[in-house]
Amino acid sequence: MGLTKILMLVIGLAAVAFAAKYALEGSFRSQPSAHTAPKQQLDNVRDKAHDLERQLQKAADEAGHNTDQR
Repeated sequence: MGLTKILMLVIGLAAVAFAAKYALEGSFRSQPSAHTAPKQQLDNVRDKAHDLERQLQKAADEAGHNTDQR
């Protein structure tokens, strides 16, 4: 295999890698905020679930307390 063929192979692989990176990220520049958005969304869901769990536990405790008084 000649040096030219090896060089063309390396350039071709670099072009394919660049095209794949562009297709996955959608732009030439990386956007660090794009990677934190899903984490922030997950944190918000966890917080909301924790709040709902706390509300349900409070309602169950109140219901149990009300039935004990009767």
